[in-house]
Amino acid sequence: LPPPRALPHMLKEDLDHLGAEDLHQLQRAWELHHRVVASESVTHHTMFRTETRWPGYYYRGDYPKLNDTDWHCFTLSRFDRESGTWELETAPVHHIID
Repeated sequence: LPPPRALPHMLKEDLDHLGAEDLHQLQRAWELHHRVVASESVTHHTMFRTETRWPGYYYRGDYPKLNDTDWHCFTLSRFDRESGTWELETAPVHHIID
């Protein structure tokens, strides 16, 4: 795995060994699980888009410029649990208010 994708993968391996002694710890463990999944999703979205979305979103050193020509769109993703792979695609932005 490339370095940006390695950390969420390692964290997911550790989730299988997470435990809880009470309901509060169970809630915290469940929140941690969802944070790891969300961070993995954001990482895949960022690596999928070959541009920088700045200010406020993310900066890619290998693609330092905003590219609205190719990337003024939504990024959609699906995780296939059986294969352990992510499917990413784009969807158009429809401006209903100017």
